[in-house]
Amino acid sequence: EAQLVESGGGSVQAGGSLRLSCTAFGFTFDDYTIGWFRHAPGKEREGVSCFSAGDGTIEYADSVKGRFTVSRDFAKNTLYLQMNSLKPEDTAVYSCAAHIGLGCPTNLMDHWGKGTLVNVSS
Repeated sequence: EAQLVESGGGSVQAGGSLRLSCTAFGFTFDDYTIGWFRHAPGKEREGVSCFSAGDGTIEYADSVKGRFTVSRDFAKNTLYLQMNSLKPEDTAVYSCAAHIGLGCPTNLMDHWGKGTLVNVSS
């Protein structure tokens, strides 16, 4: 069964850092486009980043550019989201999702993880 599992969430103070992991089980990332999303209470789900399998390009939401970085470990079938200079407005449940295709439209992602909570205090 294809499954995505996120880890690495927690509570930090503003200005701190966290690294989230997204590991695939039951399939390999090689052909998949993988997105990180976040969902804060009372807000719409927001795309954070999108890693395209085809050409390896990575896109970031304007709100996280320069602070968040995506990297990938092929051997571990894992995608990481390094989050630096965290702000209280980054507080949300962060989820990863994957599909075979272009971009990271929420409605086309085939596999979703359950998410990991990031809480940033001021």
